[in-house]
Amino acid sequence: MLLRSRARGLRARGGTPPLVVPVCTTGVDNRRVIGDLRQWFDPADADRVGETPDYRFSLANERTFLAWIRTGLALMAGGLAAAQFLPPLPITHLREGIAIALLVLGGVVALRAVDHWARTERAMRMKQDLPRSRFPALLAIVVAVGALLLVITVLIQAVR
Repeated sequence: MLLRSRARGLRARGGTPPLVVPVCTTGVDNRRVIGDLRQWFDPADADRVGETPDYRFSLANERTFLAWIRTGLALMAGGLAAAQFLPPLPITHLREGIAIALLVLGGVVALRAVDHWARTERAMRMKQDLPRSRFPALLAIVVAVGALLLVITVLIQAVR
């Protein structure tokens, strides 16, 4: 906001504004960030926001959250299994890379699950549109690329 007003002032006086490409024209509202994080850990605080939605929608939101948590746990279990039970692969440290990637992806899925649950619950209470997410598509692409890399590794090992 401040950058835009300075640029307008320079144009009005006949000067050229400096080349500035603002990424964010407003500051971060720390109260909102802290409030969003508080909603993760204190769902009773959500009762103070908006109206109580139909319990069926809240339960459906919770089931979706639990499904994402199961997905995250499965990815982490796969990472642990890759680290412990895969034989050494033809590419150096590939086994460790697969394990770390699955463990990190599982953690990201779990964090995304709780964030999406909180944002959806808040949207239902405020009678707003539900938040959209590109995360399922991104997760599918990451898993597909990982599967493709594993197929290539298996083919390399079969040729040797």
